Amino acid sequence: MKEFNLDRLNAKKIQLGEVPIKLVKTTYPDIVLNDGYLVDKYGNKIGTKGDANTKIVLDKILQKGCLDNVPRPVYKDKYKDAKYYKDDLIIVTKDGREIPIDKTAKVFEMDDLIEVHSLAHTLSINTGIELTYDLSELESPLITLRPIATKTSGDEVLEIYQKESNDLVEFDEMLGIKTWEKDGKINNWWKDWAIRDADGELILNEKGHPFKGACYGETARRRHMIYTQVIDQIRTNPDGRRNITDLWQMDDFKEPHALKPCAFLTIWNVRRGWDGEDYLDMTMVQRSSDFATAGCINQVQYVMLQLMIAKELGLKPGYFTWKPVNVQIYDRHINQCIEMLNRTPVDCKAMPTLKAHAHKKFKNMKSTDIYIKNYPKAKIKKKNPQLKFPLGI
Repeated sequence: MKEFNLDRLNAKKIQLGEVPIKLVKTTYPDIVLNDGYLVDKYGNKIGTKGDANTKIVLDKILQKGCLDNVPRPVYKDKYKDAKYYKDDLIIVTKDGREIPIDKTAKVFEMDDLIEVHSLAHTLSINTGIELTYDLSELESPLITLRPIATKTSGDEVLEIYQKESNDLVEFDEMLGIKTWEKDGKINNWWKDWAIRDADGELILNEKGHPFKGACYGETARRRHMIYTQVIDQIRTNPDGRRNITDLWQMDDFKEPHALKPCAFLTIWNVRRGWDGEDYLDMTMVQRSSDFATAGCINQVQYVMLQLMIAKELGLKPGYFTWKPVNVQIYDRHINQCIEMLNRTPVDCKAMPTLKAHAHKKFKNMKSTDIYIKNYPKAKIKKKNPQLKFPLGI
C-alpha cells in the first residue's frame, strides 16, 4: 500500500494561515501493470490503457507534487441563510454546521447569502509525463474509473477548430441548450471565464452574446488554423514536418481574452507504415492540466480531432501522444483522487475505442460522427459513479 503524506501538506497549509484538509482515507494500493495495463489479482489485464495511465499520473502527483504558495484562482462557496463569525473565522449554516474558513479567505455578506472565496491550491509536477496511444491498435485514453462526458468533449474541440468560434451562446446551442434568448443564461462551463468589464458586467460580441475574447476559437479563426496549417499542408505535402497549430499567440493576448489556452499546441505527421498503410500521428502539448477534472477529457477530445482529420485526409489514425508540462490536482480533489486510486476498473470484454463514421469533410462533421465502441457506460456509472470536482475559478 502507498500513503499520501497528509501531515506534510497540512503543516504547509497551517503555515499559510489556512484550515487543514481532512481526508476520508490516505492510502491506496500499489499500481501493478502488465504491458501498460492494470491487472487483477490473477494477473489478467483489466480496464483500459487510460485507466492505467490515470492511476500512474495521480500517484506521481500525490507522491511528488509540490504545493503552490500563491495560487491564481479561488473556490467560491455559497451559504444561504448562514451567519459569519469574523473573530472566530467560522460560518454557521442554517442547519447548525460550523465551517471554519481560512485567514486568507475573503467573505462577502449579502442579504440572505454569504459567499466565501478561498485560495484554490494545487499539488503539481512539472516533468516526466508523456502518454502515447496507438489508435490503430484500438488503444485510447478512455477511462472506466469514473464516467466521462465524451460528446461535450468533441463539441468543445469542434467549437475551437471547426466553427472557429468563441461565442458562448453558440457553444450552448452545440450542446443542445437554448436559454440565452429566453432568460439570458449561459449553461456551459465557460460562463465563469466570459470576458467582463471593470464593473464585472459581461462584454457582448457583435451578436449580443457573451464570448471568450481573443483566444481559442478566435485565434483559430484569425489563422484558419486547422484548415490551412494541417489539412491543406498535409494534402499538399504529406511528408512535411511543419504541420502545426499553436493557440498560444501573444499578439492576441494583448486584447481582452478569457482563460489562456491550456491544450495549445498540436503537431501532425504522416507515417508511411511498413505494412503499406499511411498513418496520421499527432502530438498534443499542454502547458497546464487540471488532471483529475479534465486530463482524460482533454486527451479524448484531441483523439476525436485526430480521427476527424484522418478521415478527411483518407489516412489511418496512428499514434496519439499527450505531453502535458505542469500537471496538477487541486487540494479539494485529493479525496476524489485517492478514491480513484482505490477503485477497480470495469472489466471490458472488448477494448473500448473511438471510431469515425463514414467519410465526411471536417467542416461538416459533428461530435456524433465519432462513436465509442465497446465502452460499458452503464457498468461504469454503477461500479464507479461520478465524483464531484469543485472548480477553482
